Order: sequence, then structure tokens, then C-alpha cells
Amino acid sequence: MGDKKKTRKGSPPIKVYCLPDERDLIEANARAAGMSLSAFLLAVGQGYRITGIVDFEQVREMARINGDLGRLGGLLKLWLTNDVRTAKFGQSTIRALLHRIESSQNELSQIMKSVVRPRADP
Repeated sequence: MGDKKKTRKGSPPIKVYCLPDERDLIEANARAAGMSLSAFLLAVGQGYRITGIVDFEQVREMARINGDLGRLGGLLKLWLTNDVRTAKFGQSTIRALLHRIESSQNELSQIMKSVVRPRADP
């Protein structure tokens, strides 16, 4: 018989008794760190310090901006393919569209810089 690789699932668990409000807080901290409850407790229990969380409001804002960029890119693509729906687009409209794309990219970049990915530092 070959040696079986040891896994966490095959090892005995550590049980922690806590009050409901304590569990709620631990679960909220794990969610805020972007980790499962098990991964969060394992990391913290081994001395890792959770250094950052993702602000879900910022993530929603990035998703909104990404959607805007997709729609603006679609309009630009229609114009570049001489689609009849964009026949009335003049140079000023295209310049405004390109400016809007650039502004959205800058906005997205600023939000991305402010978001800290969850990491467990040793």
C-alpha cells in the first residue's frame, strides 16, 4: 500500500464554543476579509494578521464603471464599422465618447488603487 497524503479534512477538527454574537462577529470578519470561516480561523489561529478588506461598495462602483466602459466601447465599435445607427455621429460626438472612456478609466483606476486585497501576512 502506498503512503496516503495527509489532508486537513482527514485530520481532527478544533472546536470553538462561542456565543451567537461572537460567531456573528467572526463570520462578518471572515466575509470582510474575503475568506471562508474555516480559512479565516486557520489563518488567524496560526498567527497571521489579516491586513485588509475589500470595500464591497467600491467593488460595486467598479462593476458599474466597467459596464459603462463596455457600453461606450460598443458605441465606438458601431461607429468604426460605419453602422447606420451611428451615421449622425460627428467628430465632436466621437471626441466626447473618447473623453468619457478616458474619464471612466481614470475613475476606475482611482478606485482600484484604494481597494486593498485581503491577505494574511505571516
